[in-house]
This record gives sequence, structure tokens and C-alpha cells, in this order.
Amino acid sequence: MSDVLNRLAEVLEARKTADPESSYVAKLYHKGLDAILKKVGEEATETVMAAKDGVPEKIVYEVADLWFHTLVLLAQQGLKPEQVLAELDRRFGLSGLTEKAQRQG
Repeated sequence: MSDVLNRLAEVLEARKTADPESSYVAKLYHKGLDAILKKVGEEATETVMAAKDGVPEKIVYEVADLWFHTLVLLAQQGLKPEQVLAELDRRFGLSGLTEKAQRQG
């Protein structure tokens, strides 16, 4: 699964130098952080709405859009999916309550 994330990350990185007229992602990069954040917010809202509808196919579709735009955000910020996966791995087996308490300390 992480192979898909890595391949997508490579494409998103390459789009940083693409012509904004030739690529949706390049256009997002060109518009800047606020435009990317707006898309992440829109996709998060659409994911919530799909979950409320309870149609599995819609949920998967919207989560894919949310993950995609979140990956665009990571790339724009110079971050890699591996960093998020490493953080998830760090938390694996750690109580959510313990992890939250560590962040607040």
C-alpha cells in the first residue's frame, strides 16, 4: 500500500515544476497554500457527508479525494508520506489516551 503513496508522492513532486495550465496539481501549487488548504477542507467536509449518507462507495471515493489533497499539502510543505507513516508506526500499540497526554505535556 505504501508503494501507491510513494508513487503518488513522486508524481506530486514532479508537478511542482509543471505548467499550471497543464496540470490540476500544478495549478493548486501555483495558487498557493490557501488554495490547497481550502481543498483539504472541502474534501474533509465531503468525507463527513458521505459517511453520514452511509454509502460505502461514496465514503471510499471521498476519502481518496481527501487523502489525495492531503498528499498535495504534504508535498507543498516539503514533507513525504513516509514521515506520516513513521508517525503512525510510532503511535502503534500506544494508547490513544497516552499519546494525547504526551502531546499536551
